[in-house]
Amino acid sequence: MNFADYKGIWVYIEEKEGSIAPVSLELLGAGRQLADKRGVELAGVLIGHGVKHLDQTLFEYGADTVYVYDAPIFDHYRTEPYMYALLDCCQKYKPEVILYGATPTGKDLASAVATDLPTGLTADTTMLDIEEDTGLLLASRPAFGGNIMATILCKKYRPQMATVRPKVMTALQPQPGRTGKLVEESILLREEDVRTKVLEVVRETTKKVRIDEADIIVAGGKGMGSKEGFQLIHQLAEVLGAAVGASRDVVEAGWIGHQHQVGQTGVTVTPKIYFAIGISGAIQHLVGMQNSGLIIAINKDPNAPIFQACHYGIVGDAFEIVPLLIEHFKQALSHMNEAVQTEEEVRHA
Repeated sequence: MNFADYKGIWVYIEEKEGSIAPVSLELLGAGRQLADKRGVELAGVLIGHGVKHLDQTLFEYGADTVYVYDAPIFDHYRTEPYMYALLDCCQKYKPEVILYGATPTGKDLASAVATDLPTGLTADTTMLDIEEDTGLLLASRPAFGGNIMATILCKKYRPQMATVRPKVMTALQPQPGRTGKLVEESILLREEDVRTKVLEVVRETTKKVRIDEADIIVAGGKGMGSKEGFQLIHQLAEVLGAAVGASRDVVEAGWIGHQHQVGQTGVTVTPKIYFAIGISGAIQHLVGMQNSGLIIAINKDPNAPIFQACHYGIVGDAFEIVPLLIEHFKQALSHMNEAVQTEEEVRHA
């Protein structure tokens, strides 16, 4: 391959129901750094139906160019039409790097595109860098159960591609009024040419808080002793309206499902408040929550590494401290509700 033909950093822009996925804005921030280091442009590839108006948001978050495929056939995500659109764009403009969010959609699309081009794909990346002179993408991800970080290179093919975990990159502060170049593209693809059909869209009705979207997370570790002891974590989370998180040891012990695992081999989270209860603070866990707004740790070991990463630490037995917190939070919330009710009564009067 003639690498000189491939230039620019691209981000696949994931869109759903008229909104841009937060991970896409995060990747524009990371892509901006890579593009500036290489001295090339940053582009977003936006595919959907009725999405062209989102280009201004992408410019404000760092994109220089936005390639848009806007047609009814892209109304709902399906692998085939989205893959054909992205392949068409790649063949026309030849990027050297494409980044995708490590979401169900991003993983599906990236793997399909990588197979057809063909090129390499690094999955679940947590760190990105690029060699200024060669343009070689340095995509790092946890390996061997999260015990080491592996940096994966794609030396022989272009574009280089990676899926990146949500919440590990930081979106730029938007610059209102910033503009760029909008390139409208299209492909000749009929509905009858697509093998999968959308028969019905079932909206998610669960009221459970998704851990990666929660403002408050109460996470427990093996210091809770047992599955029964871990119920104390659920009780505190219920009082606070929080999501429940867990360390790897807790998940492997079967106390809670993997979707609650925080860390290198789990979910990366950035809540406003993070309670780490009975969690020692191994590096594999810390990298998944260290960017939380406020970290409160409870552990009976005063030398636990978690105390080096938290804002507030309580040394003591969680089974004595957490019930006190639950009681005090209940009282505080009750007083708040009474105050709100009184204010509403005064307003109506």
